Amino acid sequence: MSAPTPAGPAPEGHGLQPPASGRPSPQTAATPAPLPRAAPDDRTGGHDQDQAGEAPLSDTYTVLHDPHGLVDAELPLDRAPHEALVTAVLAWQDPDLTPRDYQQIALQLVGHARAVAVDVQRHAAALPQNDGRGVLADVILREAASSLSQPIQGTARCAQNRARLVRALYERLDRLQAAPVDRPV
Repeated sequence: MSAPTPAGPAPEGHGLQPPASGRPSPQTAATPAPLPRAAPDDRTGGHDQDQAGEAPLSDTYTVLHDPHGLVDAELPLDRAPHEALVTAVLAWQDPDLTPRDYQQIALQLVGHARAVAVDVQRHAAALPQNDGRGVLADVILREAASSLSQPIQGTARCAQNRARLVRALYERLDRLQAAPVDRPV
């Protein structure tokens, strides 16, 4: 039985290749990269089936290289469960959770806040220069960047602050998606 080789850089020609020019299209944003095959396992007699008799997983996986956020722009936010989490966290009076539970909740909220912030930024960038909603979006995005740069602590206060951030980002996103109000100049 041969020993598996340690993980290291992919061989030449494998992995992600930079786009030939400019911004990648969604078709070229993902490039499959083959995984090296492991040596047959003596426990299974070298067969390519697992103990349950099922075929093994694919030999390849897809690495997604999306520096311009093309995939994020196409995926809708999973809003309802996160808004329910925000509502529950903000309703806490005297929760009795472990610090690890608070950290996990805060991490969930931080991840979603980052996704919503990207959406807010994308909508704000599409606005005309003289639209005041873009300026307000920039203020919220700066506050979000500041808040998200703070370390997560295992406290209810930390989780509630992250929940307030998600709520503020969704409020701003809703205003950006709303039709502009025509005002006389």
